Amino acid sequence: MVQGITTKDSKQFHVNVLGCKNITFKHLTISAPGESPNTDGIHIRRSDGVNVLNMKIKTGDDCVSIGDGSKKLVMNGVTCGLGHGINIGSLGLFKNEEPVDGVTVKNCTLTNTSNGVRIKSWPGVEPNTCSNIHFEDITVTNVSSPIIIDQKYCPWNKCKRNEESKVKLSNISFKNIHGTSALLEAVKIIYRATLPCENVELADIEITHSRPTRPAISQCSNVKPKLLANKIQLHVLPLSQQNRPRLLNQ
Repeated sequence: MVQGITTKDSKQFHVNVLGCKNITFKHLTISAPGESPNTDGIHIRRSDGVNVLNMKIKTGDDCVSIGDGSKKLVMNGVTCGLGHGINIGSLGLFKNEEPVDGVTVKNCTLTNTSNGVRIKSWPGVEPNTCSNIHFEDITVTNVSSPIIIDQKYCPWNKCKRNEESKVKLSNISFKNIHGTSALLEAVKIIYRATLPCENVELADIEITHSRPTRPAISQCSNVKPKLLANKIQLHVLPLSQQNRPRLLNQ
């Protein structure tokens, strides 16, 4: 177990977890300026059985980034902000990437981040799989994109945007996520057309726009999510109906 450590202003990743098995990180405090790039709080890759518990993270990049080969990962009680949120990926950029399988993120709070919980993969490039990913009991406050799955992740235009991601996503769930979105579009779920995601579940989602007079909306492409709870409060804006939002309240 690694616990009770404070790390500040690292030049890159503050904590880099590579090739580890059955390890717990607890009560860490991590900070870096909001404008500092590549200062991820914790980066996990090719590790099995990692627990990330009760942390306070404020950086200029991902609070937590989960790379290829991550399995049986549990994240509980993480407070994030500023930063880019809690991210799986990016995936599909390099050859011989390993699958991501079994990630649970719960009881986390994100404030003033550019993303909330996000899965991202590159278009074209290399194949991979990402499955059994669960986000639950998440609070977001003034977060720019609270829920996002992006299979066209392409920063700095370093890819062929007209190609589709080769990363297969399956068994993804978002449950009991509530709070406020800094942008009108609170939920963005974009999958590849030729290999849509299998088994996406949304339950108890209640996100409003930071400005009370404006509704939060969602954008979905190549996915038919299962709505499994009594309350899903968003305007839904499919790509094919961008001028005709529908209110989901099921």
